[in-house]
Amino acid sequence: MSVKKGGRRRGGTLENAILDAAWQELLDHGYGRFTLEAVAKRARTSRPVLTRRWQNRADLAVAAIGNYNKNNPIEVPDLGNVRNELILLLQKLVDRGARTMTKVLLTMNDYFKETNSSIEDLRQKLVCKSEFQEVLERGFARGELDRSRMTRRISSLPLDLIRYEVIMTQRPVSRAAIAEIIDKVFLPLTATRGR
Repeated sequence: MSVKKGGRRRGGTLENAILDAAWQELLDHGYGRFTLEAVAKRARTSRPVLTRRWQNRADLAVAAIGNYNKNNPIEVPDLGNVRNELILLLQKLVDRGARTMTKVLLTMNDYFKETNSSIEDLRQKLVCKSEFQEVLERGFARGELDRSRMTRRISSLPLDLIRYEVIMTQRPVSRAAIAEIIDKVFLPLTATRGR
C-alpha cells in the first residue's frame, strides 16, 4: 500500500506526483527556471524528499521526460508495408514530441552545460526500446529493406531529419515532410533493389 494513515503519500504514488509536477514545471518554465524547490512545492512535498530520489535537477528532469514518454507509448501495428509503418511511426513521434521538443528539449541548454552532455546523450538516456528498429526489422523480414545497405548513419537518418526540422523551425513536422523524408531520402537508400 502506497498511502499511510492521514493521507501521506509514499512509494509509487509520491514518485508519480513528483514526476508529474516536474513535467509540468518543465512545460511551464523550461529547464532554465526548473528548480527542485518549485517541483517540491507543486508536488506538495519537500526538497529533501526529492533529493533522496534524484541527486539534482538534471536527474529529475530526465526522469520526468522519461516518465512522460513511458506514459505516452508509441506502437505501430504491422501494416504489411514498411513505408506506411515508417510514416505512421514518425507521425506518432512528431505528435508526442510536439510538446517535448518545442517546450522542453529546446530549453535544455543549461542542462547540457551542467551535465557536459549533448542532445544525443540525452536521447540515449531516454530511449528504452526502439520502435523504429522494430519497424525496420519487419521491413527486413518482408524483404522490403536490404540489411546490407543499412549503415548506422542511414538507419538513424529519418529520426535525425525529424529532429533537425523541429530544432530549425521550432514547429512540428508536417505530414508532407515526413512522407518526403521516407519516400525521397530513406527508401531510395535502403529499399531492396527492384522495389
